[in-house]
Amino acid sequence: YATEDFRRALAGALAARADLGPHALVLFDVSTLYFETDQGDGFRESGFSKERRLEPQITIGLLTDADGFPLKITAFEGNKAETRTMIPMLEDFMATHQLKDITVVADAGMVSDANRKALVGAGLSYIIGEKLPEVPPAIRRWMEANPDAAPENGMILSWPVYDGPAGARRKALTYYQYRENRAKRTLRGIDQQVAKAKKAVEGKAPVKRNRFVGITGEHRFLKHDIEDKARALAGWKAYITNLDPEHASADYVIGAYHQLWHIEKAFRMSKHDLAARPVFHRQKDSIDAHLTIVTAALAIAQRLEAITGWSRKRFITTARRYREVTLTINGQQLIAEAELPEDLAALLTTISDTMNGAH
Repeated sequence: YATEDFRRALAGALAARADLGPHALVLFDVSTLYFETDQGDGFRESGFSKERRLEPQITIGLLTDADGFPLKITAFEGNKAETRTMIPMLEDFMATHQLKDITVVADAGMVSDANRKALVGAGLSYIIGEKLPEVPPAIRRWMEANPDAAPENGMILSWPVYDGPAGARRKALTYYQYRENRAKRTLRGIDQQVAKAKKAVEGKAPVKRNRFVGITGEHRFLKHDIEDKARALAGWKAYITNLDPEHASADYVIGAYHQLWHIEKAFRMSKHDLAARPVFHRQKDSIDAHLTIVTAALAIAQRLEAITGWSRKRFITTARRYREVTLTINGQQLIAEAELPEDLAALLTTISDTMNGAH
């Protein structure tokens, strides 16, 4: 399963099922898998861990289609920065499937400025979540023009930018969307943090990490400017894309970004339901073979969910109770099997008919 021929054949089958075409949306995300060992070996190395683990790990890059169907899983060194995994994966994926252009959808943490410039330089399109460290001009101008008004739920503002390396810059657009529910959650969190900050400033609570507390020597104070900025940004989220707005509306861009939950679900499934962590493997070839099997299993699980409408957990826990047993009595083989309930029998028939029809 670690051979290049087998992995390319699997990649071809997955791509055919996903029906990739021009400007196809692909979702990208990165995670890590750790090993219970103390020593790194050049591949399994300690690095940034979202789970805050210190053990050696590997970094896993995952590409899926817009529905979370897996297209490619690649293992990188555990100390390789997440932002340095995207371009090699995309280049290999496009070369394998002879794609001239795809639209990459990723979270802000996955894409560095250098990555974004590389995407533009390669002529690729992207939809990426943007961080908001400051109040951007589009939001500031709206606030100045509407000092006593609250943004309407779902309001979208846009701001043009130019992105990419020198000599190959492309026009891009940043969209800012306001959501009331998001604002309420954020403001509730700000109120809680400010209340804790006030207690810390008054000496009624120990000083812990709190962005609203400033310390100068022995003097503690509230950072009102930081609080004002946080409240001004509550409810807003930014999305940047270099897609032509004549062919990709703001609603399309924002909707495509929010498809990322599919790839997050795929990662959860592979790490937990499919036991992706290669705990018994040490060599890179063995780890790659293990991840190839996980990729195939993930694709099958996604396909079964789509066909049956049942969750993986429900299907597995229901189906595993019914097994066929072959007995040998006095040299004669007998097959014993439990009778399937009607809903499961109908489901298996649906799976069989669908899969046979697919070929």
